[in-house]
Amino acid sequence: MKKSNIISAVIISLALIISVLIYSNNLFKIQNLDNTLSTTGSATKIVSSDLAKLKSNFSRIVFESKLKDGYAQMAGDEKKVIEFLKNNNITEEEYTISPVQMFEEYSYNKSSYEEKQYNLSQQVIVTSNDIEKIKNLSQKANELINLDVIYQTNSPEYYYTKLPEERISLLPEAVKDAQKRAEAIAFSTDRKVGTLKSADMGVVQVMQPDSVDISSYGTYDTSTVEKEIMITVKANFVLN
Repeated sequence: MKKSNIISAVIISLALIISVLIYSNNLFKIQNLDNTLSTTGSATKIVSSDLAKLKSNFSRIVFESKLKDGYAQMAGDEKKVIEFLKNNNITEEEYTISPVQMFEEYSYNKSSYEEKQYNLSQQVIVTSNDIEKIKNLSQKANELINLDVIYQTNSPEYYYTKLPEERISLLPEAVKDAQKRAEAIAFSTDRKVGTLKSADMGVVQVMQPDSVDISSYGTYDTSTVEKEIMITVKANFVLN
């Protein structure tokens, strides 16, 4: 046999051996995948918010030639706002008032000869663990309006500060739910669920109670005091 023929035979043999190894390795992976069952479990809990935030602002619209007077009016309005907060049991630690911000007022119908106008505004943020105090405060904007303060307030925002701890406490329950689902699926195929191979926690959903408004990126509803926390877990189990 020629040397070239021997070399060709060796190359072909090696190629066949490598092909068999690759096929065997792929077959092993497929068998492993066939012996694994993935399910998603969830766990929920109703909690009550322990932190409230209220955002408001007061403002004045003044002509450019009256900017000095406008800033003086804002200073007077700020004193009225601070007095209003104190009268409603808001401490200095619970509120912040921003410096005056100035924006030019634009109008499409205004001629180039008309004097410019500016909007002067300051934001007020009140944060407290006393939920009822913030609720009551949000309903008293008329007290400042009656004092000639142009005051606007948003709806209160409610938060739950112990969310990280709740995520951990709900994790075992979510895994158990995933296992129950896996067992139901395995039962229908005359197989049994074995050990847990891995588990990946999904995003946290903080929703209104009984809501189905969820997102793949997670949600955090701040409109209600009562909230429903939901976590999900994708679990992989060995099938026996």
